[in-house]
Amino acid sequence: MYVVALTGGIGCGKSEAAKIFAELGVPIVDLDLISHQLTAANQPLLNTIATVFGHQFITSEGALDRIAMRKLVFSDDDARKKLNAILHPAIYDEAMKQLSHHADTPYQILAIPLLYESSLYLPHIDHVLVIDCDEKIQIQRVKKRSKLSESEIVQIIKAQTPRQERLNLADKVIENNESVAKLREKIKRCHQEYSKIH
Repeated sequence: MYVVALTGGIGCGKSEAAKIFAELGVPIVDLDLISHQLTAANQPLLNTIATVFGHQFITSEGALDRIAMRKLVFSDDDARKKLNAILHPAIYDEAMKQLSHHADTPYQILAIPLLYESSLYLPHIDHVLVIDCDEKIQIQRVKKRSKLSESEIVQIIKAQTPRQERLNLADKVIENNESVAKLREKIKRCHQEYSKIH
């Protein structure tokens, strides 16, 4: 079971890259997606979140209020640690279950936003692929897709692993400062390399 960790800062194009790998038939285990599923309406984890943080962080539909929670955890380190202590073990268990389903494929992608903050996953990873871009482009992309202000985006970037550290720990880096078509070409080349591993 060869596992490629796909990571990168917010707005660098990690999700777009995962989408391209999926189009090429590669199994994707996406920690963001798992996190969304575990905090969707009426999931058991929400009872714990409501107990620890209060019912104001649960929407009227019974899901996690992501906007309210994001504001809290980016302004309060203690709250972030508490939320991680609730979410991370459940996300990890589900990710391991999904990875084991695709054990017979040449390789699979583990899309992981905060690889270096989540050392639990490192023993299961064979190769680290970092999608990278200039910070100005990062900010523009996040602005375009979200309602966040520039200062909020910069705050998120600062809370993530520093860019240089990410690059130093990568086995391979894809520069994504251009178009999606250019990104697709680069991913296809990676796919050919990874498919030959077995």
